[in-house]
Amino acid sequence: MGRTARHHTFFEMLGNFSFGDYFKAEAIPWAWEFLTVDLGLPKDKLWVSVYTDDDEAFEIWNKEVGVPAERIVRLGKETNFWEIGPGPCGPCSEIYIDLGPERGCGQVTCGVGCDCDRYLEIWNLVFTQFDRDLEGNYTPLPKKNIDTGMGLERIASVLQGVPSNFDTDLLLPIIRTTENIAGVGYGEQAKTDVALKVIADHSRAVVYLIGDGVLPSNEGRGYVLRRLLRRAVRFGRLLGIKEPFLSRVAETVIQIGQSGYPDLAEKEGYIKQAIQREEERFLSTLDTGLSILTNWVKGLKEQGETTLSGVQAFRLYDTYGFPLDLTREILREEGIHVDEAGFQAEMEAQRERARAARQEADGMGVLNGSSRLAGVVTEFIGYTRLVEQGRILALRVNGEWEEEAEEGAEVDVVLDRTPFYAEAGGQVGDQGLLEGRDGRVQVQNTERLASGAIVHHGVVVSGIIRVNETVTARVDGERRWATARHHTATHLIHQALRRVLGEHVHQSGSLVAPERLRFDFSHFAPLTEEQLREVEKIVNNMILEDISLEIFVTERAKAEAMGAMALFGEKYGDEVRVVKIGEFSLELCGGTHVERTGQIGLCRILGEASVGAGLRRIEAVAGLSALKRWQEETSIVQQAASLLGGTADELPERISSLQAQLKEKDKELSRLNRTLLELKAKELLQRTQIVNGVTVLAAEVTAGSMEDLRFMVDSLKPKLPSAVVVLGSRLAGKVSLLSYVTKDLVAKGLSASDIVRAAAQVAGGGGGGRPEMAQAGGKEPAKLPAALQRAVEVIKEKTS
Repeated sequence: MGRTARHHTFFEMLGNFSFGDYFKAEAIPWAWEFLTVDLGLPKDKLWVSVYTDDDEAFEIWNKEVGVPAERIVRLGKETNFWEIGPGPCGPCSEIYIDLGPERGCGQVTCGVGCDCDRYLEIWNLVFTQFDRDLEGNYTPLPKKNIDTGMGLERIASVLQGVPSNFDTDLLLPIIRTTENIAGVGYGEQAKTDVALKVIADHSRAVVYLIGDGVLPSNEGRGYVLRRLLRRAVRFGRLLGIKEPFLSRVAETVIQIGQSGYPDLAEKEGYIKQAIQREEERFLSTLDTGLSILTNWVKGLKEQGETTLSGVQAFRLYDTYGFPLDLTREILREEGIHVDEAGFQAEMEAQRERARAARQEADGMGVLNGSSRLAGVVTEFIGYTRLVEQGRILALRVNGEWEEEAEEGAEVDVVLDRTPFYAEAGGQVGDQGLLEGRDGRVQVQNTERLASGAIVHHGVVVSGIIRVNETVTARVDGERRWATARHHTATHLIHQALRRVLGEHVHQSGSLVAPERLRFDFSHFAPLTEEQLREVEKIVNNMILEDISLEIFVTERAKAEAMGAMALFGEKYGDEVRVVKIGEFSLELCGGTHVERTGQIGLCRILGEASVGAGLRRIEAVAGLSALKRWQEETSIVQQAASLLGGTADELPERISSLQAQLKEKDKELSRLNRTLLELKAKELLQRTQIVNGVTVLAAEVTAGSMEDLRFMVDSLKPKLPSAVVVLGSRLAGKVSLLSYVTKDLVAKGLSASDIVRAAAQVAGGGGGGRPEMAQAGGKEPAKLPAALQRAVEVIKEKTS
């Protein structure tokens, strides 16, 4: 991407669809009408392609729409038949616009379907009219469908009359942002342009992926995101950018996209933070990796070799975070190939090692401990009892299988039966004690293995425990009941959300702990304060009704027929456990719960936020945790009221009054600051100099912001009708520069952008802007005097 005018990793698709309603006779004329009437495209510049055998489409285009036969091209299955294996499929018809021979490849064969930029495909009409079976037979569909697609970026480039998608208002502002950061110019060098385009394209993809809940990783969608982000970083390095910069580019992406995708603005902080973290992580190893790769390339060239080994490519990936396609791209610039088969072999070997490690960490899995747990299934009896006798079947001490464990040892204990609930369904595992004849284990967590064995992770706090010994398993009852209150509260919150927001709400994940709960659910927008309060009210009304819970086991089919909700990410067998709360809630659930809703006591929603596209999260507390939270907040309110000299009821009024006073103070400070800046600007007039007949003011000033520098320049404008002004200041350990050139001098060839960019480079930075006004920054404040001197030299060079 970035090397052609029209291809992207992220683009927006426009279109219209019909499922069994209208078909070719309507879709084709409508498409033509939209392009030629609504968008005003010239008819004589439009060409059409149809599938080789689609005479029906040809006739409609030619006879009904009036497209000349010589501008209708028949193309084959590779381009004009849509199918992705067995299932619905059909021919398609594409609409192209001729952008002129100057955009073409110059070949005699150049025409519709050529890979050059002359004939730009702007719309594809897919006629889904067949059903393909496994044998490759095509059967006409009883109800035919229309599926069309038009790339927004492509049609924007045509309507805006620009040479490429990257020059449209969808992408050019992003390029301008990177220009300013890098201190380079778009359209000046081909190599620079490619880098700017890649960054613009990839930054859009990165922002929208993260906005939709994808995070960088080494698997699936997350790896696609990582590859795009790191490729953009590498192209930034080619432009001379050595610091994290993509979060700044992301701001422009979000500004452009937020009108159509308002959730981008809501998630801006999260998106930028995710980008910054990944960029910093990659930059920490990029230089070392590039150095190693450079040395390898040098060695290969000296030996007359043209292929980098898969082992070396994998080392770059595994140790320095280089995605394979990034390594491939860097090598291509040097005329070197990469052994991709060898790379994939190394990748598979690592996956195998990871699988083996997971099995061992699953403790007692396939490796050295498997024989000890063959056929072991722990009986869980903790729904009704918190204390029970159990026999130790297996004991792992500090990672090794042993027959006994002494005080201080970290142990994994497997019993034949236990009241300890193993972590599952979002509910944390139980804690408590295992008490034997000669020793005790403090259980810190409980997990269930795939085999069915329940493992108690803990520490021997006294004495000694042994295999085959019978112990008393004692669950921390207070902690269990606190967890149960939060688990039942999640069920109430789930149903309350469905009542307030709609039936589209479904649980997408949860954390149920003794001190709090977290509930993730599907919804397309933030909840209003009124909606949150209504949800909270419904939940607490259910608590006050003190409804008795019915918990029973039944066949899954029967439970689903009753309307029981199955939850996201859970696997169910033929028999399921159902939790019923009166007529209010019915869910499949294996967790622990209170007996009556009144035992929850109170539920308080602490907040609600987005955790991805179409995914929201509520955090809440129940029972004693809710009481503790209420007490803490009450104490804070009382302290605030005391500090402001009033009662809790008077707080809003007093805070509002204080804010009004502060606002007035801020206004007064601003007025005083502007008066001071005007005085400083007046003093600067004495420091002007004449350079080749041009009045020049290049000076260091004390300013609190770039806005202050602009105000000073504005103050100077009436007093300097023909001049060049360059002001610099040291702000927060960095350099800020602002350049201004009067219009008469711009007409003579002086540019504020050129002047400030040259000055900023001396101070280790970059920038740019318009010929009349431009700004820049630098990272070396000590070099500000030299930077200002450089500005004067540039003016002298330009006017000599």
